[in-house]
Amino acid sequence: MTVLYRKYRPNQWSEVLGQAPIVAALTDALKQERLSHAYLFSGSRGTGKTTVARLLAKAAGATDEDIYEIDAASNRGIDDIRELREHVSALPFSSPFKVYIIDEVHMLSKDAWNALLKTLEEPPQHVIFILATTELDKVPETIVSRCQTFSFRQPSREILREQLTVVAKAEGYELDPGAADLLALLGDGSFRDALGSLEKAIAAAGKSKQLTRTKVEELTGAPRATLVNELLSALLSRQADQALRTITTAAGQGLSMNTLLALLLEKARFVLLLTHSASSAETIRGRVSPDDWEFISAQAAGKLMKPALLTALLSAAEATPRAAIESLPLELAAVEICG
Repeated sequence: MTVLYRKYRPNQWSEVLGQAPIVAALTDALKQERLSHAYLFSGSRGTGKTTVARLLAKAAGATDEDIYEIDAASNRGIDDIRELREHVSALPFSSPFKVYIIDEVHMLSKDAWNALLKTLEEPPQHVIFILATTELDKVPETIVSRCQTFSFRQPSREILREQLTVVAKAEGYELDPGAADLLALLGDGSFRDALGSLEKAIAAAGKSKQLTRTKVEELTGAPRATLVNELLSALLSRQADQALRTITTAAGQGLSMNTLLALLLEKARFVLLLTHSASSAETIRGRVSPDDWEFISAQAAGKLMKPALLTALLSAAEATPRAAIESLPLELAAVEICG
């Protein structure tokens, strides 16, 4: 069975989501027949770099036999690049161009970079290089300067939610707004990871075609909405003991503090918005489950939400990835908020 991210990989420019400026620039270059001999695509995982590289190769007229994909993580040495240089000089089989897509290019060794640089300086007319990397800072400036560079942005939560809903429907499942929102959060700005989480949920759903937020929480091991609500309620009512006990429970369950904080921040933000802007109700209601909407409405009505609470949580979210004790930043924030 084909995994979802491959099954629903874009096959045409109109299907590429979240990268409109890049798509516009590349399609304009194709129309004007002004293709560069070397491109450098950078961005975090799962943002569409390899997908766009393949689309560009196809649009340039390269057939499958003239498109070469190389994983620099396992072909990173000087001998690998020397072999590539010898291969480059040969004419394409049946296309105007030979296209070399080199993924994870930052993994190349220093000698391999030097060898590749010579090829990039004077490439044959029939060759296009497309380099892709998740770590642009590790690519030598001499390489960057010889490429047309494009930085791929992480898709927004909204884009991920829409994509997940469409894919779930195509697979015969109904994804409620709360479930789609949670899966988008778990995707962490990556189409591949978001679809991977959806696939896990579908695989464990059995005969049920309804994917609710509660069910997705169970299937993915994400923090339960009830736990997030319990923690936010304790913070709003300044009950430090209850807040700390809830954090201890979450840590004891092996839950990710990063994920817990992301869910907590989002729900706190919704309460803040609804407290000060009644016009935001429709948007928020479309993003959450009915139970969460009831909770958020009740908290907003209490008018206990203060901006300082979100400021403290934001600081905790920034500190958590580098904390020696993962739960400590959130615990400190809870004590600060509760005074």
